[in-house]
Amino acid sequence: MSDTHSLDLLVQALKRLPGVGIKSAQRMAFHLLQHDRGGAQALARALEQAVTGVRHCERCHTFTEAEVCATCLDPRRDRSKLCVVETPADQSALERTGAYKGLYFVLMGKLSPLDGVGPHDIGLKKLFDRALDGEVQELILATNFTAEGEATAHVISEALKARGLGVTRLARGVPAGSELEYVDLGTIAHALVDRR
Repeated sequence: MSDTHSLDLLVQALKRLPGVGIKSAQRMAFHLLQHDRGGAQALARALEQAVTGVRHCERCHTFTEAEVCATCLDPRRDRSKLCVVETPADQSALERTGAYKGLYFVLMGKLSPLDGVGPHDIGLKKLFDRALDGEVQELILATNFTAEGEATAHVISEALKARGLGVTRLARGVPAGSELEYVDLGTIAHALVDRR
């Protein structure tokens, strides 16, 4: 039996983070234990507090410590617009732009039949109830431009258009400052189709 069982458990725990392999997890664990034990304790306390105190907003499903998040409670937000994103990180990215002043719905995932993720797993019924509450006039699909994100956007779009709700999709195109010869062909094709 290893005499570093606790260290092994720490490495395995860190390895659960996205993009962290065994070497990175070991490097982090060794750093925390050798150079920053106070930081390790602060990290442990912060994780414990977040796991016990953070939950899903009753209205939009994002992370919050309250029953309803601050964005949903903000009277200055445009309640006629509802932006659908896959994750709280996507919502945060949109918020940082300062360009969107409506409300959100966070799916907490995307449809992925190959991984066994279906409509019930990402709460589409709750989204449809929210989108059809009478306040929402435009639903903005801001799922990622992956195969799963596109499939998720398609399913949502078809279901809500059939019920008379205005549905739009984030535009795609050539990034500012880029050169066409280095942009992938799919992006160029979509930029041509969606030109204005």
